Amino acid sequence: MDWTWISTLLIILALAGCVYGLTTAWLAGRLARRPVPHLAAQAPRPSVTVLKPLCGDEPNLHQNLTTFCTQAYAGAVQVIFGVQTATDPAIAVVHRLQAEHPSLRIDLVIDARQHGANRKVSNLINMAGLIAHEIVVLADSDMVVAPDYLERIVAELAQPGVAGVTCLYHGVPANRGVWAHLSALAIDTQFLPNVLMGTGLGLADPCFGSTIAFRTELLPSIGGFEAIRDDLADDYALGAALRAQGGIVAIPSFTIGHTCVDTSLAGLWRHETRWNRTIRNLDPVGYAGTLVTHAFPLALIAALLPGSGVTALAAAALALACRIVLCVRIERAFGLEPHPYWLLPIRDLLSFAGFAWCFVSGAVTWKGHDYRVVADGTLIPEPGLARESGAPST
Repeated sequence: MDWTWISTLLIILALAGCVYGLTTAWLAGRLARRPVPHLAAQAPRPSVTVLKPLCGDEPNLHQNLTTFCTQAYAGAVQVIFGVQTATDPAIAVVHRLQAEHPSLRIDLVIDARQHGANRKVSNLINMAGLIAHEIVVLADSDMVVAPDYLERIVAELAQPGVAGVTCLYHGVPANRGVWAHLSALAIDTQFLPNVLMGTGLGLADPCFGSTIAFRTELLPSIGGFEAIRDDLADDYALGAALRAQGGIVAIPSFTIGHTCVDTSLAGLWRHETRWNRTIRNLDPVGYAGTLVTHAFPLALIAALLPGSGVTALAAAALALACRIVLCVRIERAFGLEPHPYWLLPIRDLLSFAGFAWCFVSGAVTWKGHDYRVVADGTLIPEPGLARESGAPST
């Protein structure tokens, strides 16, 4: 069999991936240089309710939640934590926060009612009755933010034509293990670049569980959280509902931290499978198109084919160099800690394997529960419990 044409095609795709990576590196710098909106110094700040659905005492939970309880924000702030069982170990963390921050209104909702397949959204539905303020900010439990986070989010929301605000996020390894660092690399060198390209070309309207902020008055208009109770991509669905109200979902020019807690290959694989399945269900064509972003694995496959010669090896070396350039640019644009760059080849091979696997498998594991994902992105619970996933985002 003549493998030459296959090798040539793979090399062309790898070179296109190099161009893609360098373009997203440029887009990262452009976003970071964008003017930052500010509220007038003496203007009154609208009151804010922060919703934090919880499930278990995950690594760094107290530290992560503390960053939301110590905001340098002049307006009234309420933080609502929600769990679904009275034995959830996260309850002890909330009680500790209440004791440490007596001047902050911190509410805890313990409610086992399940309103749909999405357990996180059921938690939000149970919490919604306590919302007391003008602006709602949803944020996953594994996020870590700077003290000016609420100030910057509210300033973005105050801009004309903005119906909601969401945030890009970067990876923060919760431990020194290789799996946590690989998880952080996936976020910083794949998730972030893909979002930058999609939004930069006007091809994507994302909304992320890292942060979704909107005016409380819009909640009844979008059907409440009940409208997204069966969606795997609940954050995307909520963003679409907000845009349907006539405004955009703005993305500020900063990132917040996503704590990467993985301690094993199995946990890393399970939560990345869930992410990949979510993206594929939202945009199957776009997901298939991300093949070009896997430049290093494509060139490496070409190099393994008979008669490929040194051209494929050179393409693989170039692809790896471009990945390092992209990683460094992302770090500098958003002020991130440097990654161990020697992990990039391993990261790229794992990502390619996960990309390919999601064309075969339709199953996901989320917070210890198994689901099947149907074509419209709806979650169908499977009987029995899966192994503990270690997946972030409750």
